Amino acid sequence: MNTLKKVKSALISVYHKDGLDEIITTLHEQGVKIYSTGGTKTFVESLNVPVTAVEDVTGYPSILGGRVKTLHPKVFGGILARRENAGDLDQLSEYEIPEIDLVIVDLYPFEATVASGAEHQAIIEKIDIGGISLIRGAAKNYKDVIIVPSKGQYADLLALLKEKNGESTLEDREQFARAAFAVSSHYDAAIFNYFDKDSGECLRQSYDDAKVLRYGENPHQKGIFYGKLDDMFDQLHGKEISYNNLLDIDAAVGLISDFQETTFAVMKHNNACGLASRPQLIDAWKDALAGDPVSAYGGILITNVEIDKATAEEINKIFFEVIIAPSYNAEALEILKQKKNRIILVQKETVLPAMLNRTLLNGVLAQERDTAVETPESLKVATATAPTTAEVEDLIFANKLVKHTKSNAIVLAKNKQLVASGVGQTSRVDALKQAIVKAGVFEFDLAGAVMASDAFFPFPDCVEIAHEAGVNAVIQPGGSVRDNLSVEYCNEHNMAMVLTGNRHFKH
Repeated sequence: MNTLKKVKSALISVYHKDGLDEIITTLHEQGVKIYSTGGTKTFVESLNVPVTAVEDVTGYPSILGGRVKTLHPKVFGGILARRENAGDLDQLSEYEIPEIDLVIVDLYPFEATVASGAEHQAIIEKIDIGGISLIRGAAKNYKDVIIVPSKGQYADLLALLKEKNGESTLEDREQFARAAFAVSSHYDAAIFNYFDKDSGECLRQSYDDAKVLRYGENPHQKGIFYGKLDDMFDQLHGKEISYNNLLDIDAAVGLISDFQETTFAVMKHNNACGLASRPQLIDAWKDALAGDPVSAYGGILITNVEIDKATAEEINKIFFEVIIAPSYNAEALEILKQKKNRIILVQKETVLPAMLNRTLLNGVLAQERDTAVETPESLKVATATAPTTAEVEDLIFANKLVKHTKSNAIVLAKNKQLVASGVGQTSRVDALKQAIVKAGVFEFDLAGAVMASDAFFPFPDCVEIAHEAGVNAVIQPGGSVRDNLSVEYCNEHNMAMVLTGNRHFKH
């Protein structure tokens, strides 16, 4: 069976006209009969191209304020008729229904209308009915019809018209149909999510932008990112962002968002290996790096203020993969660009999704983003000794950090600097011991340091070990049936302990 089909007739009904003129003139040059409605018909006529009004085919005008224009058997019959089915062709002839070989349509901008903050009724009016029906009908009958469901496919259609003189293979038409169902399913998901309002009863997610990565977590795994990175970052320099880079970037963005003071963080494998808040950025960088200069090698750097020349000169002394900042001055950028593969990102103002989803077993696990950030006023002093003002600042600092550290996690901090952390341990005691050893390796004095834990202490062993290392104040969620044991130890040794009431597990 010959699967080649030449376009002889086209129905065009679009919301956006940009980029359509060359397609219309090319169709006209190839002798294609064009049907259209409303504003699209006027646009075609403005190009001095003959066009037949859909109303002249159906015998009905556009009604209900434009809600019904193309929903008619004389339109959909011409699209859905199976050209190899004699009965279908007989009915086309009997009811004087013209065959339609090409449908060009786009949909009302529902998502853009929602994003604009428009009123509910204005949003409802942007739920396309005729357009979505044309897309589904033409895509279903892809054996005989080409469907162009959005301006994103204009270039492919124009190439087919010019390079193949309007002839398409079954494979060509199937590819257009695939794109059509991607458009229609995305559109329906957006409408559902508007009405669903995060009820949690079911989940519909759709992403149009797929970026194929060099590989996944490891070279033998395929990796793809679905989403619009350009909405979050401008990449000013460097190689292609990898799968593992993205994981670290995500962790870095989440961490830095909890800090308002000038702060610098160094990330490695989704955890901070260095972090400091200082009045001057260059000092924040130096103290963040001092937290673990070994792990910083090949890491991800992030800050919440513009990077200046002096700081860039210091940063440039080490090897790192990615740097993220809200801006860079010209001299700093020139310095940082000296390494050709170094990824330099400008982070834009972006609202992150309120819900987090993770594929798990044969389904998806969803939860709200952990947006809880403790403040001095929210802390409950559990001990006879209250923390000093400086200790409270360090406790809040450490608690922000432990929230973004893989559980089980312990963070030791002093003077708004990450001294050491114990990360991803099966025992909280092991996490603390790991942190103490690491602090010793880099010659930090733990006298006067504070300790943050992502979860409660079931026994007093951690506060005992921390006290022996020099820690004076502790922050933890509380909630253990044995909280009193840790509190009693602190009281006996003049330590301060505050409770947050919020556990911050991160798995």
